[in-house]
Amino acid sequence: MRIVVALAALVILPYVLIVLYLLPFIHPVSTLMLRDLVLLRGYDRQWVSIDNISPVLVQSVMMSEDGQYCFHGGVDWGEMRMLLEDTLSGHSTRGGSTIPMQTAKNLFLWNSRSFVRKALELPLAVTADVIWSKRRLMEIYLNIAEWGPGIYGIEAAARHHFKVPASKLTSRQAALLAVALPNPFDRNAGKPGRGLRRLASLIERRARGSGDYIRCIYD
Repeated sequence: MRIVVALAALVILPYVLIVLYLLPFIHPVSTLMLRDLVLLRGYDRQWVSIDNISPVLVQSVMMSEDGQYCFHGGVDWGEMRMLLEDTLSGHSTRGGSTIPMQTAKNLFLWNSRSFVRKALELPLAVTADVIWSKRRLMEIYLNIAEWGPGIYGIEAAARHHFKVPASKLTSRQAALLAVALPNPFDRNAGKPGRGLRRLASLIERRARGSGDYIRCIYD
């Protein structure tokens, strides 16, 4: 019985925290940050309000990671359907994770891919999208995302890679940071290879034309 109660508490806790994280003065930490603390590695994370993040960084991240961010309810079900079809056919090449899904994973779950993690991730993402504003959700995401070993959040990333605060990032720097997100250990925004520079150029162009795609953040 105690095991059942403990498991139920573990399942419920993330939903309680989602409500708690509505409060703007609470600065959530990710499971990876907690891991680094437990392993005595430490980490660099400097929380910054979304008001102090260059809008071009927000645009670049949205265009790179989740172009439909302002229009879905936490999960892009069309993309998820295609991901499932690819997986069942043995040709899974899509990521399929929206920014709310990545935020839920980073805050409450683990990194390795599995159907169990995805099953837990989906309702958490939908709940976060319902309870938080899109602006608050983006603020949390950008402050817990990993941009290299022990580097969490956009302020630490901007200072580490470009020696500037997040508020002063240029469009090029923002694009490089955005395209590094899927694999920040192999993709170094501060020392990009040819492939990363090419991806950044594409995202830089998309960010310039983002227009209606970002209204939920700045309207």
